[in-house]
Amino acid sequence: MSEEILINVTPQETRVAVIYLGEVQELHIERSSQLGLVGNVYLGRVSRVLPGMQSAFVDIGLDRAAFLHVGDIVEARCDNCPRPIEKVLHEGQNILVQVIKDPIGAKGARLSTQISMAGRYLVYLPQETRIGISQKIEDETEREVLRERLTRLLPVDEHGGFIIRTMANTAEDAELAADVEYLHALWDAIQARSENVSGPKPIYQELDLAHRVLRDFVNAETSRILVDSRETYLRLEAFAEEFIRVGAGKIGHYAAERPLFDLYGVEDEIEKALGRRVDLKSGGYLIVDQTEALTTIDVNTGSFTSGRTFDETIFKTNLEAAQTIARQLRLRNLGGIIILDFIDMDSQEHKSAVLAELSKALQRDRTRMTINGFTSLGLVEMTRKRTRESLTRILCESCPTCQGRGQIKTAQTICYEILRSILREARQFDAREFRIMANQTVIDLFLDEESQSLAQLSDFIGKPISLQVESLFTQEQYDIILL
Repeated sequence: MSEEILINVTPQETRVAVIYLGEVQELHIERSSQLGLVGNVYLGRVSRVLPGMQSAFVDIGLDRAAFLHVGDIVEARCDNCPRPIEKVLHEGQNILVQVIKDPIGAKGARLSTQISMAGRYLVYLPQETRIGISQKIEDETEREVLRERLTRLLPVDEHGGFIIRTMANTAEDAELAADVEYLHALWDAIQARSENVSGPKPIYQELDLAHRVLRDFVNAETSRILVDSRETYLRLEAFAEEFIRVGAGKIGHYAAERPLFDLYGVEDEIEKALGRRVDLKSGGYLIVDQTEALTTIDVNTGSFTSGRTFDETIFKTNLEAAQTIARQLRLRNLGGIIILDFIDMDSQEHKSAVLAELSKALQRDRTRMTINGFTSLGLVEMTRKRTRESLTRILCESCPTCQGRGQIKTAQTICYEILRSILREARQFDAREFRIMANQTVIDLFLDEESQSLAQLSDFIGKPISLQVESLFTQEQYDIILL
């Protein structure tokens, strides 16, 4: 057992760090002002139906209408003749929906009418009849045994379906039966409440982050769970005693003066995860660039030269980079399309070994992903399911100076913009004097290197030009005052 889970709780936010073999592998943050919505059930009201997109917008009481595609509507599914959305929904209709993807950027939440409720070992699908099994359980014999065990435990009049989660392979029959009973009671409560309200209205709220971690993350590898809030610790203890017996006895209250995340170096890891550059132990490094459409990760050898040959140096750097990339994807919660630019390798054997190392390192990831081989350009393309905002999007905002470009115009560029603006203004207005208000750096350049340019313009327009420092201006900001 080499995994530890740290839970830091304040009134404003809850932060969770998963430590494996002494390194931070995952970070999860939930703020009280921005609680995640995935798993929440709402009685919504259809506000618009878009036949051309086979989609609808549903009001569930949030700032932005949520999005519902026809493929996520149970009533529209039919093997022979799938029904168009306009035949299933109409404006003003009340509909029971569940959030399957949080709002991201300008996009509203994504919805499904297929309700699913997660327990410790099972996921209950009340509108289904099948019993599915997690894809991570690959052994066919084990899959069949689990299916038979659950079928034997279900009530004779069972109408719903289940998905057996990975952790069920270590569960006893009594624990599976308790999960079934808990999920049935939860669904009955949701149905009863939805019948007594009119939309848009929240019907069921998913567990908070601390409780979800206990339900979803704790396994046989977990050695302990440390919580620095006594109130949260007591609630988690009670929750574990009733539902998560594998976690009972592993939860501890951290009451020392030194902050929990400082003790384990988590704060430093958070700072590193917000930067573009990630240093490798060998001396190489990664450059991570996150954009709206995709994320690129570039691998560089840096100062690493310990291989016997140049090809061996490249190979070793790429192997280490593959392990680090897998960890960074989890730490930063990067999703969508991801392009990996490993250092070019001529050997097909080396390429295969790097892909194998990457796949192995990604096995600890709880998020669904696909990995393609090397393209003709030597890039590795992969996708990682985007279910919530990345760490950067949660903790950061675009720089007000560069507006998120990552660059600003040079002081010299601004000087030349100002000179052109004055010339343009002089041709339109007969001012007595022109005054430049700008950042200190720009003014200093006018007083030094560009003083001759300023004097030439003053002679050309026949009007004096004065300078004034505006300390609140950024380097790109300026104003021209006509006196």
